[in-house]
Amino acid sequence: MKLRYKHSLLIIGFAVLTLSACVTKKYERPKVVTENLYRDQTTTDSTTIANLPWQNLFTDANLQTLIQQGLNENLDLKQAIERIKIAQATLQQSKSAFLPSLQGDVSVTDAKQSKAALNFPAGVNINLETQTYKAQLSTSWEADIWGKLSSAKRSAYASLLQTDAAKRAVQTQLIANIANTYYNLLALDKQLAITLQTIKSRTSNVETMKALKDAAKVTGAAVVQSEANLYAAEVTLPDLRRSIRETENALNILLARAPGSILRSDLDSQSAYSNLQTGVSAQLLQNRPDVQAAEFGFRTAFENTNVAKTYFYPALTLTASGGLSSLQLKDFFSNSVFYNLVGGLTQPIFAKGQNKARLTTAQAQQQQAFYTFQQTLLTSGQEVSNALYAYQTATEKETTRAKQIASLTKAVDFTQELLRYSSATNYTDVLTSEQSLLAAQLSGVSDKLQKLQAVVNLYRALGGGWK
Repeated sequence: MKLRYKHSLLIIGFAVLTLSACVTKKYERPKVVTENLYRDQTTTDSTTIANLPWQNLFTDANLQTLIQQGLNENLDLKQAIERIKIAQATLQQSKSAFLPSLQGDVSVTDAKQSKAALNFPAGVNINLETQTYKAQLSTSWEADIWGKLSSAKRSAYASLLQTDAAKRAVQTQLIANIANTYYNLLALDKQLAITLQTIKSRTSNVETMKALKDAAKVTGAAVVQSEANLYAAEVTLPDLRRSIRETENALNILLARAPGSILRSDLDSQSAYSNLQTGVSAQLLQNRPDVQAAEFGFRTAFENTNVAKTYFYPALTLTASGGLSSLQLKDFFSNSVFYNLVGGLTQPIFAKGQNKARLTTAQAQQQQAFYTFQQTLLTSGQEVSNALYAYQTATEKETTRAKQIASLTKAVDFTQELLRYSSATNYTDVLTSEQSLLAAQLSGVSDKLQKLQAVVNLYRALGGGWK
C-alpha cells in the first residue's frame, strides 16, 4: 500500500513538472551584441585592469584613505545596501508562498431571536438567546501546478541579484568620482601655484618697466601695459580659490562629511597607470555591474512574463479548518470538535481582460528590459573607447606641450632682455609671450589631468573597483 502511495506521488509530481514546463519557459541569456564593442581594438588577450584591486591602481596614500572613507560612509552606497535588504525581504516572501497559510480565530457570538419569528401561536412571544463559543484554525494551500509560484520566486531572486549588482555599480562609480575629484583638486592647486608664480614674476616686471621708463628706454604706455598684465593674472585668483573650495566641498559630500579642507598631495607627484589592458568586450558581461544589473532586470521581466501566462490556467487550492465549538463554555473541550476540508479548482473564464492585459504588459516590459540590456552594453563599449582615446590624446600632447612651454619660456626671457638692453623690440612682444606662456602652462596642467582621469574612467568603464 505504501509503495503504491509513493508511486502515485511520483506520478503526480512528474505530471505537475510536465504541465509547468508547458506553460513557463526556462531562462536563457538573450542574444546581444558583445563583440567588437571597443573601437579600433582587436586584441584577444583577456587580461584586463578591471581585475585589479583599486589599491593597486591608486597608489597615492591620501587618495586611498579618501576612497576607503567613501566606501564606509557614502550615503548613496548605504541606500543601495538598504535596497538589497528590501529585495531580500521580497525574496523571502516569495519563498513563503509555497507554504500553506495558517490563521487562528477565537470568538464568542451572542444570538437573540423571538419565538414570534419562529411562527409560534399568536400571543406567544418568547425570546431565545444563545451564546456560541468557537476556536478554530484554518489553512489554505495553492498547488504550484503551472509554475506560477516558482517563476515568482525566480523573479524575486533576479531582483535581489539586480539590486546587488546596482550596489556594486554605485561602488565603482563612487571610486571613480572620488579619484576624479581628487585629481581635479590637485590640478586646481597646480594652476593656483602657477598663477601665483606668474603674479610674482609680473610684479617684478612692473618694477623693471618703471625703472626703464625712468631711464627713458620705454614709455609710460609700457608701464601701464605691464600693470594691466599683472592685474589680468591677479583677477583669476578669486575664481581659482572658489573652484578649489567648491571641489573640496564636493569631495566631502562623497565622503558624507560636512564641508571642509581635504588632506592631499600635489599633481607633480602623480603618475598615470600605463599598462592599460582592456581584455575583450565580451568580458563586460562579467565585469560591469551595471551590465549585470541590466541582465538581471531582463531576467526579472522574463519570469514576470511566465507568471502572467499562468493566470490563463486553473488554480488548485486546498483549504481546511477545524477547531472547537460549543453552546456552553463548560462543554467547550468535550464533544465540540468540528473540521472541514475543501479542494477547489478555479478556471478563469471571463476576467474583464485582466489576464490578457497582464500578459501583454509583461511581454512589453520584457522587451524593454532587453533593449536596456543591449543599450547598457553598447554604452559600456563607448565609454571604454572614449577613455582609451582620451588617454592616447593626452599622451600625444605631453611631448609637444613640453616643447611649447620650453620655447615660450625662452621667448619671454629673450624679449625681456631685448627690451632692457636694445630697441629691437617693444613691450607688446613681451606681453604676448608672457600671456602665451601662462596659457600653455595651464593647458599642460589640463593635459595631465586628462591623462589621470582617462585611466580612472577606463578602470570604471571596464568594471573595475568592486572585486
